[in-house]
Amino acid sequence: MKNSLLALALMPVMAHAEVPDSILHRSVIDEVIWVVGDEPILKSTVEVMRMQAAMEGTRWDRDPDCAIPEQIAVQKLFLHQAAIDSIEVTESEISSQTEARIDYMVSQIGSREKLEEYRRQSISQIRQSMHDDLRDQLMIQRMREKLVKDIQVTPAEVRRYFKDLPEDSIPFVPTEVEVQILTQTPRIEPEEINRVKDQLRNFTDRVTRGETTFQTLARLYSQDPGTARNGGEMDYTGRGVLDPAFANVAFNLTDPKKISKIVESEFGYHIIQLVDKRGDKVKVRHILLKPEVSDSSIQVSLARLDSIASDLREGVVPRLLNGLYTGENFTFEDAVTFFSDDKDTRNNRGLMANRSERGQTSRFRLQDLPSEVARVVDTMKVGQISAPFTMINERGKTVCVIAKLKNRVDGHKAIITEDFQVMKDVVLEKRRAEALHKWVVDKIKSTYVRINDEYKGCDFEYEGWVR
Repeated sequence: MKNSLLALALMPVMAHAEVPDSILHRSVIDEVIWVVGDEPILKSTVEVMRMQAAMEGTRWDRDPDCAIPEQIAVQKLFLHQAAIDSIEVTESEISSQTEARIDYMVSQIGSREKLEEYRRQSISQIRQSMHDDLRDQLMIQRMREKLVKDIQVTPAEVRRYFKDLPEDSIPFVPTEVEVQILTQTPRIEPEEINRVKDQLRNFTDRVTRGETTFQTLARLYSQDPGTARNGGEMDYTGRGVLDPAFANVAFNLTDPKKISKIVESEFGYHIIQLVDKRGDKVKVRHILLKPEVSDSSIQVSLARLDSIASDLREGVVPRLLNGLYTGENFTFEDAVTFFSDDKDTRNNRGLMANRSERGQTSRFRLQDLPSEVARVVDTMKVGQISAPFTMINERGKTVCVIAKLKNRVDGHKAIITEDFQVMKDVVLEKRRAEALHKWVVDKIKSTYVRINDEYKGCDFEYEGWVR
């Protein structure tokens, strides 16, 4: 196993999250084997992590009895610095990570009941046992990001790095595609909208009468997975990152005991309750309900898209310009402009955008596309227009889609003129890793460290532990 600071950030969490109590509670003769600053490292902790690694089939390129305590020690260095720098993570972030981890564990074992039986803990107890480790993991991640945020590399550095690099060390760029889509949102029946609104009104009445709490109803019924488990509560949020209709109501709330009127946003219908205001940010809790789209409405949209796709393939769709027909044929891009109701791709002539922390590009690896789109374009030829299909968009709504494969770049060894960003990322990651390694070594020098004699002969990744 290649030891990395990312891996070491994950391991304690996985150890406590996945090793059953029957193993965790075995009788172990415990002792303090390392001290870093004023933080002890226990032999039992190392043994639990080693058992977890064995259960996962992890292979180590160094003695795990040396590598594991060193990883824990490095974590403590990052956490100590995070405390000095006042790095914070919110309970909402910890809750989100906890639920994602529990969902993953449930998917692996089959059900929540089986997980509780395996762990010999209730879901609530599992959440509690994971809390501190997940908090520490997030703090380590923030600290690492802060330490390397100002590191940059120039084009000249990238060229120098790859100039003499052996052929087998040049990164492989996987197949990438550019995809255009035309989407239509099926019509929602008025009866369904009224049903959702009536349910939200009922929620408001029940809370107002004191029959239940807003938080309880949010946990039971809200269709916002990011906040439902936390009683519908959102962290302090600025107006600019919220849906405009939602923000207008949320920022005008003044009484935490009252519930807002029903708000329609691009995600569905909400009721909102004020928690607190702090400067130009607001903390609220909300319940989101999404009207269900009927099969008949979906079939109507699919049929319309099928007709558009057929006409585009045959080149018989007339151009509509200022309300007049001309003898010119529609292109897929024209059809997007006139028929697509997704504002993001419509304004980009249908071209999907791949947004990440590195910036924005129109190229996607298949695994980075929405799964519904990836399955369709995987076997398409460049220029081909798909049959209509349904997908769930970024706002959680069912939409009907036709896709066109604009371009495909097959997997290949990186070329500086074609894949500069890929090669730049390789160099940038190397520079960041070097900076973090140097930081750890320097931090060791200024930190009190005591190691039991049996560990002093270890082949450590970082120098300076033994003095």
